[in-house]
Amino acid sequence: MNPSALYTQNLSMLTDLYQLTMAYGYWKAGEADTEAVFNLFFRKPPFGGGYTIACGLTDAIDLIANLGFEDDDVAYLATLTGNDGKPLFESGFLDYLLEMKIECDVLAIPEGTVVFPHEPLLRLSGPLIQCQLLETALLTVVNFQTLIATKARRVADAAQGESVLEFGLRRAQGIDGGLSASRAAYIGGASATSNVLAGKLFGIPVAGTHAHSWVMCFDSEREAFEAYAGAMPNNCVFLVDTYDTVEGVRQAIEVGKQLRERGHEMVGVRLDSGDLAYLSIQARELLDAGGFPDAAVIASNGLDEHLIESLKTQGARISVWGVGTKLSTSYDQPALGGVYKLSAVRRAGRDEWEDRVKLSEQSIKVSNPGVLQVRRFERDGLFSGDLIYDERHPLPELPVMVDPMDMTRRKRLTAEDAGADLLVSVFEAGELVYDAPDVHAVRAHALTQLDKFHHGIKRFKHPHQYPTGLEKGLFEHKTAMILRARGFDEESES
Repeated sequence: MNPSALYTQNLSMLTDLYQLTMAYGYWKAGEADTEAVFNLFFRKPPFGGGYTIACGLTDAIDLIANLGFEDDDVAYLATLTGNDGKPLFESGFLDYLLEMKIECDVLAIPEGTVVFPHEPLLRLSGPLIQCQLLETALLTVVNFQTLIATKARRVADAAQGESVLEFGLRRAQGIDGGLSASRAAYIGGASATSNVLAGKLFGIPVAGTHAHSWVMCFDSEREAFEAYAGAMPNNCVFLVDTYDTVEGVRQAIEVGKQLRERGHEMVGVRLDSGDLAYLSIQARELLDAGGFPDAAVIASNGLDEHLIESLKTQGARISVWGVGTKLSTSYDQPALGGVYKLSAVRRAGRDEWEDRVKLSEQSIKVSNPGVLQVRRFERDGLFSGDLIYDERHPLPELPVMVDPMDMTRRKRLTAEDAGADLLVSVFEAGELVYDAPDVHAVRAHALTQLDKFHHGIKRFKHPHQYPTGLEKGLFEHKTAMILRARGFDEESES
């Protein structure tokens, strides 16, 4: 289920006004046929981590495929006025929008792939206006879903193979935020979601039990558990901390015995407050002694990767982790900070691309010029480095990688490093040529990706820095462009 199916109206207006004012400016300046190359990338891995999980391409494909303005869209745009009270857009431009059909070439790194700073997750080339109008919507879906998928992968790593349940819908950033978070969390490593609509739309497994209000509706905890067992004998996870957690576990065991007599098994108990390490140990001992060694101890209550890691070191006996708010809202980092930058233009009648670079006082914000591709190298079964290069120029036999943030940090790739490009073709001249895998295949890809990286990149503190960088020729070209833009011509100064 994609955005165009979920929402009843066309989403081409899901953009910032400045995208439309720039598009209008291009049209007025006669740049409508100018071709452009834009790259969508991020500058820093989120959460201070060592990696990022690409996500959101499925929705991005849908937004690109359905780019097009309708009568009610341009009718609304016709009502917008400038500070002089006159229409912001000419009717000719609005007619142009009505007739516009997507013509772009799009390359992308498949969802679930581990990615790193400055690597284009998407590369769009085509009419400047079309590339510009897609910027905001693409950033919206890719930034958020990439952030949540990465958070989920970290949580799953902390859980060390034990099940993670995502149930942050009640705290999510609205309806779409909740749906996108559930999908991205599943891709990143969550086993199931409490979000029933996400289960229906995306085919994600759903899981859930009862709340404290169920227990409080009855005269006793025992009566509440018995009633729930009577109603849902095949889904009995008892929430045991409404009054007294340890006593709640004892009551759950007694009702579990009644269930067993009727041919059913208690799934487990859930802890939602208190000292989770201590209480989980108590609960495990009681369940084992009571004849329920297979019953799960499920924990919730403000969990994230750091708390899960801490509970593990404390010897907690938790086997299923319910993670809500801090996963679905990306509580400790609310945005990825992905950007979308122009890297080349080609005007009508010209064969050659003209490279573009954005300068900044901050070196991390200086963009990369050219028609970019990413090649991932592998040696002895492990990934050995990612090289960003300009695909217009053949790579040297033994390319040198330069860290754009530290030109002295370099790596020479050898004949032992076998490489493969990460960006694959998704649209060609506006036609979809990519068969997007389903969410389960994307999740499987994400879960196996990290196995081929040095384990140090998964550290939560001071992670290992995986080698990534610009091909030496591209780095030197970029440096020369920066110097020229700042008034320093190397040839004239030599």
